Amino acid sequence: MDKTTFPSTTVAQRRGFALMVTFSVLLVIIALTMVLLSYFKEVQHDSADTTAMIQADVYYADITSVFDKFKKKKTLFSTLYRFPVPLRSPDGRFQMMLRCQPLSNGVNVNWLAMENNSGMQAQYSFAQTVFDTLAQEYTLEDPTRLQEMLVDASGGKEKFVKKEYSRLSQKNGIISYQQFAQIVSRYQLEVDDPVVSRVPWKKYFTFSSKATQIDAEYASPELIAVLFDLDLQSVRDWYSDPEKGSLKSFVNNNGGNYTSQAKIIVEKFLEESECTVSFKSGKRQYKFRFKYIQGEAKHFEFYGKR
Repeated sequence: MDKTTFPSTTVAQRRGFALMVTFSVLLVIIALTMVLLSYFKEVQHDSADTTAMIQADVYYADITSVFDKFKKKKTLFSTLYRFPVPLRSPDGRFQMMLRCQPLSNGVNVNWLAMENNSGMQAQYSFAQTVFDTLAQEYTLEDPTRLQEMLVDASGGKEKFVKKEYSRLSQKNGIISYQQFAQIVSRYQLEVDDPVVSRVPWKKYFTFSSKATQIDAEYASPELIAVLFDLDLQSVRDWYSDPEKGSLKSFVNNNGGNYTSQAKIIVEKFLEESECTVSFKSGKRQYKFRFKYIQGEAKHFEFYGKR
């Protein structure tokens, strides 16, 4: 595959960009460390789940407060998408790992339920294309049944969701991978289709009741290949190239048509992220997850000791 050749005069610009990214990473880590370590000095450590939940709630408030203070959200989240942030006190008693991922870098699985929504036909059509592509590639036993179960859940029905995840359905659609995985597991048992567990769903689908477009800049090579009907290996080569040009240029230069998907892709940064925080309380590890959408933190979920 032909790669874009950059003139030698851009070497300094590349180095400057690399320094800017490094500086952005340091800013994120420093800001989070200052807030969280200041709290650590006051917290009483205990292995009880109730204490861990209280800690998680405080960490959640502190982290989202740091997010709120960042004016350049694209710099913040682009950094967090690429580099998970580990935080640790000098004595090792406080340990935390913050990971964030975009919520709009794939096909919203809820689009499969948009067949009768006239304003979402482009989204529904592409979601169906992706689902059918995976069903054929992995030879699913009964893809029609699986899609039926997903559409039911997207419509707010709780028939195929275990009790502990049922409250997620009430938030209008499938809003987490955990909820999606429960539906897939139910399908696997009902149809006796072990292949479904091997499908890399996360490379293609996202789980948000709000997302109406795809932030293709953060999409997986696998999804980009389907989105623009491109050779997957060519997309992977471009994706891994540290000097790659824009996605738009790559698509148009490799036989694709970037504007053909104008209705479902967005070129500006979408402030829609999901963050997971793992932390230690006493001698046990805990985790919580939340979503940060357009400056608002929501859907806090706490997970017990692991």
